[in-house]
Amino acid sequence: MPRGLLIFGGTGDARLLCERLDEQGVAYRLSVATPAGRQQAAGLQGEIFEGRMDANEMADFCRHHEIGLLADLSHPYAAVLSENILQVQRELGIPLVRYNRPSHIDAVDNPLVHKVDAIDSACELAMQLGERILLTTGSKQLADYIARLPGKTVLARVLPTQDVLAQCESYGLTIDQIFALKGPFSAEFNESFYRYCNADVVITKESGAQGGFSEKVAPCLALGIPCIVVVRPQTQVSGDVTELNNLSGVEQYLVSRFSVC
Repeated sequence: MPRGLLIFGGTGDARLLCERLDEQGVAYRLSVATPAGRQQAAGLQGEIFEGRMDANEMADFCRHHEIGLLADLSHPYAAVLSENILQVQRELGIPLVRYNRPSHIDAVDNPLVHKVDAIDSACELAMQLGERILLTTGSKQLADYIARLPGKTVLARVLPTQDVLAQCESYGLTIDQIFALKGPFSAEFNESFYRYCNADVVITKESGAQGGFSEKVAPCLALGIPCIVVVRPQTQVSGDVTELNNLSGVEQYLVSRFSVC
């Protein structure tokens, strides 16, 4: 049997998995990057560690805590984190299970939906499509978007945390441009929100059902608003890695390898 289990992820997927592991009596440690991730993990029975780690710090952590199995339930766009986890897997030879949140991007086929593979492409297109550009992409790369949208009115929907709001203000966004809300939201809410913002363009990510992707896109189609979707980064996987796109499958994989601790 593996020794310790280390799960990466401050997502709703990670919380749901941990709740199921709690019910099964499986012990684990959960690594989250931000205070928001810690809040998401409130009430879980596992030991929570907050703060970003590079690959070397992850490897040291695994050695110190005798980790025998890794689980990557990070956000689909946390490419750097996933690459670091893969590096640790290769370096230490620890088995890794990765949850690939199901995508719905292939089901979207409409002239109003523009699929791009990078922020540069998203902003270049948005510059041509309108003046008021609504970002539903989070705060992590907000500065990159603002820098690439000169002369446009950037509207940012972000998490309502002190750090994120301070970050928005440091980028020069005013109170008329910051919308601090925690999703996911219904399509009806988003349609009203887009109307309220008077958005000309919406930029979003391919976040899947957990991130409310369809509920973000459908109102754009209803309102005739161009929607730019930054598709997910692709990570090259090798070594002792199991990839699953079903959360129940990840649960079964982990439960089958751990006894009650």
